Amino acid sequence: MSTSPDAGNTSRKAGTGKLWGVGLGPGDSELVTVKAARVIAAADVIAYHSARHGNSIARGVAEPYLRGDQIEERLMYPITVETTDHPGGYRGALNDFYTDSAETLAAHLRAGRDVCLLAEGDPLFFSSYMHMHKRLADDFDAEIVPGVTSVSGASAALGIPLVEGEETLTVVPGTLPVDELTAEFAGADAFAVLKLGRTFSTVRTALERVGRLDEAWYVERASTPAQRVLPVSEVDPSDVPYFSMVVVPGRRNNPRFDPTELGTGEVVVVGLGPGAASQTTPQVRAELSSATDLVGYRTYLARVTPRPGQRVHASDNRVEAERAEFALDLASRGARVAVVSSGDPGVFAMAAAVAEVAAQSRWADVPVRVVPGVTAATAVAAVAGAPLGHDFAVISLSDRLKPWELIEARIRHAVQADLVIAVYNPGSQSRTWQVPRLHDLLREMVPDDRVLIVGRDVGGPEEALSVTTVGAFDPSIVDMRTMLIIGSSATTIAERSGGRLVFTPRHHSV
Repeated sequence: MSTSPDAGNTSRKAGTGKLWGVGLGPGDSELVTVKAARVIAAADVIAYHSARHGNSIARGVAEPYLRGDQIEERLMYPITVETTDHPGGYRGALNDFYTDSAETLAAHLRAGRDVCLLAEGDPLFFSSYMHMHKRLADDFDAEIVPGVTSVSGASAALGIPLVEGEETLTVVPGTLPVDELTAEFAGADAFAVLKLGRTFSTVRTALERVGRLDEAWYVERASTPAQRVLPVSEVDPSDVPYFSMVVVPGRRNNPRFDPTELGTGEVVVVGLGPGAASQTTPQVRAELSSATDLVGYRTYLARVTPRPGQRVHASDNRVEAERAEFALDLASRGARVAVVSSGDPGVFAMAAAVAEVAAQSRWADVPVRVVPGVTAATAVAAVAGAPLGHDFAVISLSDRLKPWELIEARIRHAVQADLVIAVYNPGSQSRTWQVPRLHDLLREMVPDDRVLIVGRDVGGPEEALSVTTVGAFDPSIVDMRTMLIIGSSATTIAERSGGRLVFTPRHHSV
């Protein structure tokens, strides 16, 4: 038996060998680390995965470091992309294979042999090694030797920085459905797509959907003599091997990104969602990242971390028209302006204000887009259950831009129609009588046991939700961060051991 590469380690489990997960890098044998080469040369058993043809890229990379007298274990996949009659399907067949492979390696480890399991790239980065590690590491000593990842190899092949400064890198498996790929690409500064082969056409479709195809590069067999690098738009989908990658560097350094394609200037109105950063959509994050200027109410802008170089223009909450005009003026001079709202910008927010001003002839040539966000009504409803499961009305209680008589008439009609009502802007420091008046109207028109939901700062750090009734409702608890949902006659509170659910059935009796 050879001398173990960590022979001085006294913490090893007595009588057993050690499992080594060795990363080999992207393909060039000279990119194998010094430690990996030492472990490979010293191990008793060299193991590697292969397809049914028997060839192993990993073994080929490691070959310069093999002694020639080591035991070799080829772990041959029973399937790769083929169908199978295994009762557990494709996943079941692979699970059985990994279990059998782990037992093969365990037999060597129990006999005191050190096992080196070779892995292309890094052992814990989309690698088969991880399946062995999960099955063996609890019973045997195991150590990972990290390797240069395929993403790093592709970046080096391109010679283009993937990310700079505050840009973020997203790594995506190409096996995702096209809609999920599209969502991932839409919210990413820079990204790398692994596991191509048959998935290439799907990846290309997603790139086209988000307008990033012209920025995308194709890298095949990075760091090897067979390396190919070319724009994705020039790749033949029928000639894409599994060991290839799509890389889209961040726009700060991507030579295929043409800033003029974004236009000379535009206004995009975005919604951050109700409060939690996780409820800001990837599309909104991408728009915020690409904007030159951020415009909005100071409280909402405080939720956005500007990147270096972005200009931030904060204002009071009562100057919507002036804010819209300011944003349009910036865009007319070439700026890419993100006008920031909370919730959804089209629901009692800045999208209508921008549209009203942009409709004037002065701004006719300025492009305006609206990107949706999670609105307060659906956010509060989701915390409670499904109170908006049937027809509902959305009414703002603010009488700053419309007379109270109109608001009251709409409330009466909605109640008479037996609609669930989501009430926006119920109260503020200067509007204190509207909620008590709403309560009086409800007491006149519906039974005291009618369901009423009070949501405050939903999605924010002070989130609170109360499910009460019209009779028990206390108007004094309402402030400008509160939303009310008034149930219909069918809205139900289900008290369950698994948690209370409030819902309005999808059916309705006449």
